[in-house]
Amino acid sequence: MSQKKHYFFSDIHLGFLGHDVEKAKERKLVGFLESIRADAEKVYIVGDLFDCWIEYRRAVPKGFYRTLSKLNELVEQGIEVKFFSGNHDFWLNTYLRDDVGLTLYYDFLETDIDGKKFYIAHGDGLSKGDTGYKIIKKILRSRVNQFLYSLIHPDIGLWLAQGSSMKSRLHTDDRQRIKETYPETKDLGSHGASGMREFAQNKISAGADYVVMGHIHKPQQIELESGGRKGFYITLGDWINNFTFGEYSAGNFELKKYIGNTQS
Repeated sequence: MSQKKHYFFSDIHLGFLGHDVEKAKERKLVGFLESIRADAEKVYIVGDLFDCWIEYRRAVPKGFYRTLSKLNELVEQGIEVKFFSGNHDFWLNTYLRDDVGLTLYYDFLETDIDGKKFYIAHGDGLSKGDTGYKIIKKILRSRVNQFLYSLIHPDIGLWLAQGSSMKSRLHTDDRQRIKETYPETKDLGSHGASGMREFAQNKISAGADYVVMGHIHKPQQIELESGGRKGFYITLGDWINNFTFGEYSAGNFELKKYIGNTQS
C-alpha cells in the first residue's frame, strides 16, 4: 500500500483573467486534483482559490462548477480538504462548508503531521507597518458589515467586490512579491518590508518545523534557524504562472510543478 500524502497549494485566483484562460486553468487544476486522489490523505488550499469570492445566503459567484464538484468528490471519497480564507476569498459563509464539504479556516492552523509541527496560513497582513490593510481586513470580515453588504443586490455586490479584489492586489500582492523576490531592495518604505520570513522565524523558534504560506506567488522552500531550532519556511507559489504545489510524505516536504499529467 502506498504512503498517504498531504498536498498543499494556493493562489489559483479562479476568475482573474479572461474566460478562455480561466477555463484552461480550471481544467488543469481539476486534472491535478484527479491525479492526487489515489494517494491523498488531506488537501490544504492555502488561500485565494478564487480571485473574488463573496457569498450571499442564497447566491454564490457564477462559475467554478468543475473545481467545486471535483473537491466534493475528494471529500466524498474520505479525503479532508482544508480551505484557508485568503485576501481575495475572505467572505465565506456556509456554502463551501455545507454543500462542497470543505473544512474552513479563517486565519491559521497549527497541526501535527507525522510528528512534525506545521503552521499554515495564507500570509496576508504580515507586512511590517501594513496597518492600513489590517484595518481594511477587519472591516471586510466584520459580520455586521457583511450583513449590511448582503442587503445589496448580488449583481451589484459581486461587481463591487471584484473592484475591491483588484485594489487588494495592487495594495498588497505586488509590494510583497517585489520585496520577497528582491530582498536587497531598501527603498520600499516600512509598508513594503515583508514580515513573512521574520514571522516564520518566530514560529520556528516557538516550535514549528514547517511554516507554510501562500500570498506572494513565489515558490520557495528555505531552511531557517531560529532560537536554536531549524525549520522550513515555505511559500507555495501560484497557479497563474508557476502551477506549483507542496507534497508532504514520510517526513519529507517537496515543492513540485504540475504539468498536465506529469509532476516535476
